[in-house]
Amino acid sequence: MGGSKDCIRYRLFVGSNVVALLLGFVGCSAKDPPGNKSVQNSTVAGENPVHVPAGNENVVQVRNKHFQGTDTENDTNGLFDELAFKKWPVPDFALFITGRQYGFIEPCGCTGLDNQKGGLARRHTLLNNVRQLGWPVFPLDMGNQVRRIGVQAEIKYHMTMEALRELKYQSIVYGPDDLRLTFEELLVEIYPDDEVSPLPYLSANVDLLDFVPRYQVKEVDGRKIGLTAVLGGSHHARVGGGEDVLLIDPQEALDEIWPQLESENCDLYVLLAHASIEESQELARQFRGFSIVITAGGAGEPNYRPEPIEGTDSVLVQVGTKGMYVGLLGFYADSQPRLRYQRIALDAKWKDSPEMIRLLGNYQHQLESMGLQGLQLNPVAHWTGHEFVGTDQCGGCHEQAHEIWLETGHAHATATLVRPPERYEVPRHFDPECLSCHVTGWNSLRHLPYKTGYVDLETSAHLHGNGCENCHGPGSAHVAAEQSEKVVDEDQLNKLRAEMRLTLGNARESCMKCHDLDNSPDFAQEESFDRYWEEIAH
Repeated sequence: MGGSKDCIRYRLFVGSNVVALLLGFVGCSAKDPPGNKSVQNSTVAGENPVHVPAGNENVVQVRNKHFQGTDTENDTNGLFDELAFKKWPVPDFALFITGRQYGFIEPCGCTGLDNQKGGLARRHTLLNNVRQLGWPVFPLDMGNQVRRIGVQAEIKYHMTMEALRELKYQSIVYGPDDLRLTFEELLVEIYPDDEVSPLPYLSANVDLLDFVPRYQVKEVDGRKIGLTAVLGGSHHARVGGGEDVLLIDPQEALDEIWPQLESENCDLYVLLAHASIEESQELARQFRGFSIVITAGGAGEPNYRPEPIEGTDSVLVQVGTKGMYVGLLGFYADSQPRLRYQRIALDAKWKDSPEMIRLLGNYQHQLESMGLQGLQLNPVAHWTGHEFVGTDQCGGCHEQAHEIWLETGHAHATATLVRPPERYEVPRHFDPECLSCHVTGWNSLRHLPYKTGYVDLETSAHLHGNGCENCHGPGSAHVAAEQSEKVVDEDQLNKLRAEMRLTLGNARESCMKCHDLDNSPDFAQEESFDRYWEEIAH
């Protein structure tokens, strides 16, 4: 991806008070206004909405009166019905809120797709489900499509942009990691083009040579939405800026554009803040015309409901991380409650969209055509200075350990990329982010091959699978000494043997290089290592 025009293109009325805004979050029953197509409310069938204790009577949650928790993992009675939005009255429009993909265009899949959330294929299916209700839908994204830099990150960014075009997104925000891409790569997606329309990015304080509008006024089915976006000041140092990317203080930028936006007399004003929760809340206090502040702050799962922002009539909506959740917010201008909200997990109940699976396949084909050299992944020397020889060489002496390995998933790790057990239509054996834990001889944290490590299926048949040397280190010197190809004394021989040993006490750290929270979410739990170890003990 070179960034030129001919490169391959992978490419939320200020309320009178908080009651009016929050009453419908996560669906409180309300009298349907005349003319609405639905007479149902969004409470769980057979249950009444339960008001939280005095002092919080502004917030209503769809839940059973006996329910005390907030953890969906313990929700065995359908207390948080993620499909409750289908019972809403028809809104004037619905905001479909996503963001912070961090490169996860699909879940890793290593622990089974049923156990993981997220991905563009599921997002598209959910969006289609909402549109099929006949609602005017306004998709917006809070940015940070990628989290790395380099050619593969550029390809992934453009592929995501093509997906957002396919899904007809109306507003997109820059995250700090997006802005670490080259200016040319960013420009490709916002420059007016005869073949592909520029994407609807906006930012009050990120200036890319005047190509990015500072705010938007969108009319949806006769209602006007006023939106603007900011990149939080805490992220500016990460981006750096420069001659092509000018970063402005968020408050100064909003001081400049708010009078213009306010003059548009919109039905709803939304601030998209790719900023910490604290900074997002402070901006809401400074600019109280925004009824809704959507933030990219916070860690892990987003809250079940928007939170009132102290000192304002505004509420805060979180998007979560890794694109695992969608926030659906319905707006009702002429009825109470004015807003309804549902947090929806992109889990296995949302089937794969064929269009997005096709895009994922194109992405993998492009990685294949680029090759490691085209992706600028130049092999690096292993810190020991030794070379990789393959697991069969280890098995010559360590026969029992080798036989055990052959019966584990580690031995078949490469094969699962060639013929994936799920989403089998898309092989992934040319994807460095997958190869790094599914072959032998790669740096799994940097997604880089080591010299003499795996190159491809044919050349590196001896390095298929996640082999011994990934944990114990490259074995060339050890093998040469044991086979008398290199003359060493007893002290040197014992030293080489000691270098290859990995104690059980240190093994957990080694395993977590691949079995991390993204790929093996339960691995960090207490006693999980012991359970995993039983499967490969040698």
